[in-house]
Amino acid sequence: MVYKAIDAAAPATTSVRVIDEIIRGIIGFRGVLISDDLSMKALGGRFEDRTKASLDAGCDLVLHCNGDMAEMQAVAAALRPLTEAAQERLAVAARQKRKPQALDVAAAVNRIDGMLA
Repeated sequence: MVYKAIDAAAPATTSVRVIDEIIRGIIGFRGVLISDDLSMKALGGRFEDRTKASLDAGCDLVLHCNGDMAEMQAVAAALRPLTEAAQERLAVAARQKRKPQALDVAAAVNRIDGMLA
């Protein structure tokens, strides 16, 4: 997605203005920021360039989801160590992780049925 009024030259995933100024600045998001799926053809160019552009824009992590080994190797080749800020955001997220709770399937189905009624 390109927000032309904010950054006409770059999609949101690779836009410093969108990530730094809007998401981290104005919105104040302090969590781990993950890119869109680099393999979904929304971004052009080589996978190394997509990866670098996403990280340079301020994404903490990048996603590659289609399982194509050559593409994954290209993404991996462009990765770099996490920034200190990204490490801290991941540590905060890990501390907030909750233990999984048992799912009462019957109660969940009843709740969904009630919402759909």
